[in-house]
Amino acid sequence: MEGKIETLWNEVRELSLGNSGQLDRLNFPPTPLQFLRDFVSQNKPCIISNATNHWPALSRWTRDSYLTDALSSAHVSLHLTPHGRADALVPSSTPSSLCFASAHVQRTPFPEALLLITTNNGESSSPNLVAYAQQQNNFFPSEYSTLAADCDPHIDFASEALGCLPEAVNMWIGNDRSTTSFHKDHYENLYAVVTGQKHFLLLPPTDVHRMYIREYPAAQYSYSQATGEFKLELESPPRCVPWSSVDPYPSPEDRDEQLSNFPLFFNGPKPFRCTINPGEMLYLPSMWFHHVSQSPDSRGRTIAVNYWYDMQFDIKYAYFNFLQSIHCPSIENLTPAETVNDDLGSDIGDE
Repeated sequence: MEGKIETLWNEVRELSLGNSGQLDRLNFPPTPLQFLRDFVSQNKPCIISNATNHWPALSRWTRDSYLTDALSSAHVSLHLTPHGRADALVPSSTPSSLCFASAHVQRTPFPEALLLITTNNGESSSPNLVAYAQQQNNFFPSEYSTLAADCDPHIDFASEALGCLPEAVNMWIGNDRSTTSFHKDHYENLYAVVTGQKHFLLLPPTDVHRMYIREYPAAQYSYSQATGEFKLELESPPRCVPWSSVDPYPSPEDRDEQLSNFPLFFNGPKPFRCTINPGEMLYLPSMWFHHVSQSPDSRGRTIAVNYWYDMQFDIKYAYFNFLQSIHCPSIENLTPAETVNDDLGSDIGDE
């Protein structure tokens, strides 16, 4: 069985994605038919250039003064962590164990939120606080309503191709210390960068066994404004979250342990890497695993808007669930031409 699953990883790349490690790049937005036929139906990501050149946001959101004036009375959802890793695995209070930690979330006046994001970066004098303005509940039209005219309410070619409007439109404002660990979403995702850069590592759904998805106890950060300290507590009543165990960029002291514990990832085919620049858009198909980091602009922030369209729960979803149910022991002698381990020292962004 191990050999057959390894063959599947490589055949998916050869038949539909190619072995170059590069995503298709479109110089202009596709027609709805092209988008549906060449990308959605094939569950194939791509980068689309010149899709948002008409957005006023590309020029206006580069100015802090514009943002703080437009949002002077707005309160936004601000996620706070001690290290920039929210919805991620971190050490728990139990020795040698991990938990799935969610950020402390507080409603914050936007000018104050932006200041926390842009000052608590890599040069921060308060290294134990990382702020990230985001909330995954279609909060852009409500919390950022005064900016709504600066970008499209939906992506025309995607809405026509998929036959619906987006389920959610989300805003993301962070700095170089915020990262998103490997995960997947049940959405067709159109991810547009306005300023700064976003760096993605991508793996197709067929690589599910390489993610080492396991159950971890859920925990929550709480932050004290008075002391400036975080507390991490397990949720009560207890619940577990299935999450990827893999850190693609382990610290030097953790590297050997990561390579030993997760050989399917580190000895398998390399993930697809891409950097999304201002004015570009990533189509991230449903169920694709992705890890995200970012590089800020000269003002210390990265801003992006993404559009989540409901996925079709069709036969591909049934195939994925069946594949995930198959037990796959660790494969120690994989033989692809290039592996993650070959490229471990080469980073993208600042993570």
